[in-house]
Formats: sequence, C-alpha cells, structure tokens
Amino acid sequence: MTSPTRMLTTAVLSLRVIYGVALIAAPARLSRRWLGPDSQRAPTQVALRGLGAREIAVHVAALVTAIRGGRLRWYFAASIAGDLSDVAATVAGRKQLPDGSPAATIAVAGGSALLTAAVAALAER
Repeated sequence: MTSPTRMLTTAVLSLRVIYGVALIAAPARLSRRWLGPDSQRAPTQVALRGLGAREIAVHVAALVTAIRGGRLRWYFAASIAGDLSDVAATVAGRKQLPDGSPAATIAVAGGSALLTAAVAALAER
C-alpha cells in the first residue's frame, strides 16, 4: 500500500472509530434527524450504542491490521455491509421515520459504503 493510500485508509478508519465513540457517548444527539423523537428513548439508545460498538470493533481491528501490514478486505466488507444494513433498515421503517430521514440515510450511509469501497479498491492494489 502506498503512503497516500495508507494515510487515506487510516483517516477513513479513524473517522469510523470516532463516529462509534460519538454514538456511544451521545446517541440521541447523533440520531435525532435519523430517528426523530424516538432517539430520546432508552431502548433506541441501547441499539444505537450497539451500532457504535460495532463501528469501533470493526474499525479498530482494521486499523491494527493496517498498521501490521495485513489484508483489510474482510474489514472493508464488514464495514460496507454495516452501512448497507443501515440503509435497508431505514428504508424498511421509512413510514415511521421523520420526513427526509430515508433520503439522508441513503446519502450518508450509502456514501460511506461507496467511500469505503473506493478506499478498499485502492488498498487492494
């Protein structure tokens, strides 16, 4: 992996870890636009913190693997699958979500999946 690709990979993975930490620390604040008033409910925050833990686990493991010079293919695949599952779950529940939430989720989580796929393609060269 070239130095610029390594820097880009590290940056993207690090941002995903930060997002996971933020979801654990402030789930309602980060999900208000996505989930509306339900983001304030404790059961919803449990799931959001679980999502944050997923982000941390997958992306910290990927960072460690990247530092050690290992292959990241399966970590990138898990990251993309997580993003796409967020899109699918949002689309499935769209009737009970705030206006604009599904489109925003498709843009953000879909964009994240595309960015991760692009970084994966560069890293696999």
